[in-house]
Amino acid sequence: MQTIQAASYPVHFQQKGYQELSKLIKAQHYSTLFILVDENTFEHCYAKFIKHIETDKKIEVIEIEAGEINKNLETCIGVWNAITELGGDRKSLMITLGGGVITDLGGFVASCFKRGIDFVNIPTTLLSMVDASVGGKTGVDLGVLKNQIGLFANPKMVIVDDTYLSTVEKREIKSGTAEIIKYGLTYDIELFNEIKNNESLKISDLIFRSIEIKNEVVLEDPKEQQLRKILNFGHTLGHAIESFYLESEDKENLTHGEAIAIGMVCESYISSKLLGFPLQKVEEIKEVILDIYDKTNLMKDDFSAIIDLLKHDKKNVNGQVNFVLLNDFEDYKIDCKVPEDLIIESMEFYNL
Repeated sequence: MQTIQAASYPVHFQQKGYQELSKLIKAQHYSTLFILVDENTFEHCYAKFIKHIETDKKIEVIEIEAGEINKNLETCIGVWNAITELGGDRKSLMITLGGGVITDLGGFVASCFKRGIDFVNIPTTLLSMVDASVGGKTGVDLGVLKNQIGLFANPKMVIVDDTYLSTVEKREIKSGTAEIIKYGLTYDIELFNEIKNNESLKISDLIFRSIEIKNEVVLEDPKEQQLRKILNFGHTLGHAIESFYLESEDKENLTHGEAIAIGMVCESYISSKLLGFPLQKVEEIKEVILDIYDKTNLMKDDFSAIIDLLKHDKKNVNGQVNFVLLNDFEDYKIDCKVPEDLIIESMEFYNL
């Protein structure tokens, strides 16, 4: 695989990435390397990673608890305190080794510490490889509200090593697959067709193209003024569903991808009603998604609470919820206003 050049940083693949990281560490004369992990990546990924690094610099490992529930400012404060106590300065480097929580939170921590230190993303899950680690978004949740606190900040580089995927459960692979489906429906239908038509597909084969797509989109619209909004397809309603399940004590949490998959089904249905997106294609999307993900029964009694969470979506303007909808495959419309009764109807459609 070749290197993908993003806005101000490269995305390296496999062994080349570790070689370039060692060169970076030597060239920049970093004082300390802080490696941010959770208990899972420390156990399953750290030993594999550290053997690739050639440096005489001081290395400090900071471990946080795994899970979206820990992606918050309280965790950030703990990490900032740890960096401070361990002698971190403006010439320190933060290396994030983990999934979406680690890359989102770690980039935010690094970008704020002493007004910003360098960081490098090494994603270890499919979701973080194709989405969270690339694009310059960092941040944390505010309560159950997704990514409410954050900023745009680019890493020095990203290293994508798909051998880390052997350390994660199948459910996490499925979670990342939702983002690849999103790229397919909005930008390159061949990705969706690959997933739909090939039961024995090795999903890691689609990583390179997925990152290419996100990079193309972000290069054209880094601050999400127009084109980058297509990356939110399925996420407007999906994030609200994810947040609702995160705060519900009597329901099992959904992974990010499971919630986004539901959102894509619902928002495809809304697209058919508002924009004439062919209903046959809506059914096709629903069939593919339900073939991958266990169906979640959205209770009618929960609809109003999910819709209330929509009102806090960070993409809203003047109190209006903005959706990305489909005219057709690879043909989208941004900033769509959707009546509440149609949102409810879309969740009922998912339940059918």
